[in-house]
Amino acid sequence: MSGSASPVPMALQAEDLHVSFGNARRGSLIRAVDGVSFSVRKGEIFGVIGESGSGKSTLGRCLVGLLTPSGGGVRHGGIDPFRFSRRELNRHRRKYQIVSQDPNAAFDPRMTILQSVCEPLNIAGEGTRAERREKAFEMLDRVALSPEMANRYPHEISGGQKQRANIARALMLDPNVIVCDEVVAALDVSIQADMLNLFARLQEQFGLTYVFISHDLRVVSHISDCVAVMYFGKIVEVGPAHAVMEAPLHPYTEALRSAEPEITPAGADARSRIILQGEIPSAVSPPGGCRFHTRCPRVRDVCRIQEPQQRELLPGRHVACHFAEEMLVEQERKGLSAGRNRVQDMASATQALT
Repeated sequence: MSGSASPVPMALQAEDLHVSFGNARRGSLIRAVDGVSFSVRKGEIFGVIGESGSGKSTLGRCLVGLLTPSGGGVRHGGIDPFRFSRRELNRHRRKYQIVSQDPNAAFDPRMTILQSVCEPLNIAGEGTRAERREKAFEMLDRVALSPEMANRYPHEISGGQKQRANIARALMLDPNVIVCDEVVAALDVSIQADMLNLFARLQEQFGLTYVFISHDLRVVSHISDCVAVMYFGKIVEVGPAHAVMEAPLHPYTEALRSAEPEITPAGADARSRIILQGEIPSAVSPPGGCRFHTRCPRVRDVCRIQEPQQRELLPGRHVACHFAEEMLVEQERKGLSAGRNRVQDMASATQALT
């Protein structure tokens, strides 16, 4: 990028974001999101990967204003939405939509698909009935659902078709950002590929920004420009998707990657699976030091005492591990790029932690 080029504006930012549940006095406080910071550029697909319980879904709901931060903040295009009144927040939130794993939760079984897709505009009081129906048919067409589907009820269509209708519903309010929370997790692998292609096509058509949340590193790395890896409420690694997938620099990411099969021409899995040992920490009383140390195959004494801080190890590669440099050396010995060779190509899409 030349020095005279304008920087890409930020669509979404999390700034030392905390989301907690429970009561500290009763010993039941759960820090679901604990000090998360990142920025998502306009038009970017930002992936968030983590196991169940990592805090990624809580993060997604907070990003669109459905949960209020316990600390830190969220910015939508530089604006703090949580300073708005409830009415102003509801009006603003239309530009920040979320599509969740279970499309059944978005549909009233007593309403047709067309009625449900029209519902966001009904609630907003926008347009005439004819205008709302016209736009709904347009959005259904955009997600590759035929007009015949419009008059069916949710139980009369497949899970994949319901998820497409769910996406059409989210598009009705002309959003800038869509948080996709495990949107393909319940679908067959063949349908997953079609859905990922649909998201890419819609991004191009509408200029959308996505936050794509999943437990599946393969899915996230396929569609995302940049990937953040969450563990127990914290981001442990972030970088260009191809670099994180090809050469992880955090032991947790390395373990996730090892679970993805790598098939050789002979048909065998060429990758050694890393089996995480040890106990999964309690959400109420997380361990001191690095939260991953109870399961980490590379753990040392310092990991149990001192929490590692995020640092930029390579351009666009941020890691929270005391021994990330050692992993970098190992990756380079294996002949992997760790993002060094192609980082310039990804510069416009690389997400930097703040």
